[in-house]
Amino acid sequence: MTQNDAWFETAVTELIDPQNQRVWSIIVSLFGDLAQERGAQLSGGAVTRIIEPMGIKPEAIRVALHRLRKDGWIESARSGRASMHFLTDYGRAQSAQVTPRIYARAPEIAQDWHLLIAEDGPGIRTLDDLMLTKPYTPIGRAVALGAGPLPADCEDLATFEVTARAAPAWLQSRLCPPDLIEACTSLRDAAQRVRKTRPAEWQPTPLQIATLRTLIVHRWRRVVLRHPDLPDVFYPDDWTGELCRAEVFRLLDTLPFTGPAEVNAAV
Repeated sequence: MTQNDAWFETAVTELIDPQNQRVWSIIVSLFGDLAQERGAQLSGGAVTRIIEPMGIKPEAIRVALHRLRKDGWIESARSGRASMHFLTDYGRAQSAQVTPRIYARAPEIAQDWHLLIAEDGPGIRTLDDLMLTKPYTPIGRAVALGAGPLPADCEDLATFEVTARAAPAWLQSRLCPPDLIEACTSLRDAAQRVRKTRPAEWQPTPLQIATLRTLIVHRWRRVVLRHPDLPDVFYPDDWTGELCRAEVFRLLDTLPFTGPAEVNAAV
């Protein structure tokens, strides 16, 4: 084994998410990063070669692809002897919805905020519907914090325009629980170790780039989509979100984007 191969295997081990190895979710991260555009396709062989180094067997990949087809995320078609996979309109829409947050290097923090408070019954259903379709932050079962102006469709909710001045420890802990803090800190440290130990002469293949990018984006996605972009007063002292973001993009910048055609051709 060469030094480059050894480093690649070590990097994969470092970047594997210790809290989530759901194969279908990894595939969603792969397509969201590499093949989100309309018409972009990945062959079954490419998907397998990208994900197998993570310690995932081909059988598990096939089962996950079947689930994603059943759930309307992915479609498959034959091209000669190969199976080609691509995001459906629904899959592209779901990916596009979260892409700005995942790839934002310097997210804009809103200045105007509002609170929605619901009563049991219809109000809770209204609040739940709003939280499914808009980026609200739950503060309690019946309270949510939102950025910007008040929504129009909340007549049965108590609404307040607020200013972010202070957040007590209980609220900081609710927004950034210990497992999220640990996930963020461990990703920051793993990305930094991988970046600093990369051999200067390493020339990655398209498949290796795709494997490492998928691992980074998948793990970062699971961090950034769990914590909202809020003013600093809402975060506990041990929150490392921005340091993690910086390390993630420093590492991604060393792994230039590889298009689907290059990846498919490398199989």
